[in-house]
Amino acid sequence: MTVSRILKADCGKLSALHARAFPKGWTAAEIARLIAEPGMVALASSAPDPDGFILVRVVMDEAEILTLATDPEHRRTGIGRALLMSALSEIRQSGAKRVFLEVSRSNMAAYRLYISAGFNEAGLRKAYYSDGTDALIMEKTLGE
Repeated sequence: MTVSRILKADCGKLSALHARAFPKGWTAAEIARLIAEPGMVALASSAPDPDGFILVRVVMDEAEILTLATDPEHRRTGIGRALLMSALSEIRQSGAKRVFLEVSRSNMAAYRLYISAGFNEAGLRKAYYSDGTDALIMEKTLGE
């Protein structure tokens, strides 16, 4: 598996993937708008079709992971970890010192991935998701 930058032409496939990965998926237009913003790190796994992608917004010395989506049929195969590690490398090079994210309290697989990558719990957003689930705020300090 290789990881590459997301192109505007990928947004339709990524929207379909996001809809399979989450209860409320993002449209192709939403993804296209995000990847066009300054400071975005937008990476996808490259196969014939992407089976995962990550979007990270970098502002000054902080970054926020907006989404990390993996096709449900390809979970637990290292795609999410590869995307996360590639994105962390890029945002570290951009000068970010800390990275944040929200993860559903009920998404234990994602939680374990973030913990294993050195993230720590930093807070809680009660009933953050549309289904009423809480979001754990997680953060990681990036080394030099």
